Amino acid sequence: MPGTAAGPSAGARTMEAALIDRARRRDETALREIMQANNRRLYRLARGILRSDSEAEDVVQETYVRAFTRLDGFLGESALSTWLSRIAINEALGRLRSRKPQVELESVPEATLEAEIIQFPLSSAAADPEKSMAQREIQRVVEHAVDELPEAYRMVFTARVMEGMSMEETAELLGIKPETVKTRLHRARTLLRENVEKKIGPVIMDAFPFAGRRCERLTAAVLRRLGVGA
Repeated sequence: MPGTAAGPSAGARTMEAALIDRARRRDETALREIMQANNRRLYRLARGILRSDSEAEDVVQETYVRAFTRLDGFLGESALSTWLSRIAINEALGRLRSRKPQVELESVPEATLEAEIIQFPLSSAAADPEKSMAQREIQRVVEHAVDELPEAYRMVFTARVMEGMSMEETAELLGIKPETVKTRLHRARTLLRENVEKKIGPVIMDAFPFAGRRCERLTAAVLRRLGVGA
């Protein structure tokens, strides 16, 4: 089945290779397509480490500049999104270590129960002001609860739940075993339920959005740094 945990289809790999080839030649459309496809994931991963909107945006921008100036070194051994995610994680961890030396995404206690995934469906675009206000309040509660998770749990939760990555993809990205992903996800979910459900009940929404003007602003900033476009 195309795009499963077993890996992308041959057709998808061919399309990605063509897109990367165009990006190597500084094709603006290709660069925009890559950024718009990966902005949200990279932002959420960076924010999961740094817990700062502005720093996460800086990390995403720096990730693209580094990646697009080193595309000749991308050998296609993993998906482009995975390669970009690793650059973003390393950049975010580097910034965190500058504030707190010895930070590593490892060595946390393991839980033993099966993991259950909290779903984050896209919130509706209802025009009801009261509903919008309630949703914003819920979002603040959820974002705060995610920020309070220990770092190793927060990274697994961000990748596995908020970005919908598979167990295997998350394990590869973070350099841990799939079994560790499962136990850390269970522990993250338990901590979140204790923190969130007592306040707002089992109502979950899409947290940490990254779209619209924010996405376009970052994309334009990267293109300017690369000297592409107007």
